Amino acid sequence: MTRDMRQLDYAELRAIMGEQPYRLLFATVSGAHLYGFPSRDSDVDLRGVHVLPAAEVVGLRTGPETLDRTWFENEAEVDLVTHDLVKFARLMLRRNGYVLEQVLSPLVVVSTPEHEELVALAAGCLTRWHAHHYRGFANTQWDFFAKKGELKPLLYTFRVLLTGINLMRSGIVQADLRELLDLAEAPAYLLDLIAAKAEVEHGPVEGVSGERLAEDVGRLQAVLDDAEAASALPDRPDAESALHDLLVWVRLSA
Repeated sequence: MTRDMRQLDYAELRAIMGEQPYRLLFATVSGAHLYGFPSRDSDVDLRGVHVLPAAEVVGLRTGPETLDRTWFENEAEVDLVTHDLVKFARLMLRRNGYVLEQVLSPLVVVSTPEHEELVALAAGCLTRWHAHHYRGFANTQWDFFAKKGELKPLLYTFRVLLTGINLMRSGIVQADLRELLDLAEAPAYLLDLIAAKAEVEHGPVEGVSGERLAEDVGRLQAVLDDAEAASALPDRPDAESALHDLLVWVRLSA
């Protein structure tokens, strides 16, 4: 794996997946690569689902619901976090846009038929209440930007607001900021900020005043509020029964 992490070696990442102690249903790339603004020195964030065998679920000694492993490949930091299927299914049924972005990520390292089932069921997990997830995530990143003044949390702020707006309007989870620049509300300077971050992970913001940034973030927060109020998305997910059936089948087959 090269140190310039704007390009990923999927074959090498798949080889790394083979070292995991439990069967993986899927592993996808998340983080800056998924969000459309990786830098030369970006970490590689891998997210996915593993399956505990039945003996490690029903017995006295249970297996880990979450596995977190970080290592370096050719000086590049790689972080792999996987959840057992039952935990991941529960997260899908909550207003957690983060896990839905993971299962729907187009940057697929490992996939299985069960992953395809999760992708198909993800639409039944989308609700208007996911706006709260994106609103809260944006507020957190905006606070980070206020403290650090770096490009990364600023781009995260805009990314999650635009993802939330697009989701409320279209029912589609789009995590790539570059694909969201066509939204009428997207500030024109975002393309320049993406290009600047491509060169350095923790660079400063240049060319846009703090007043303009605050004005645009506030405007997008209001747009998200309006999009939520007008959204045709349901109030509750309807995929619980199907996720339950998938979990039982996978567990008994493990």
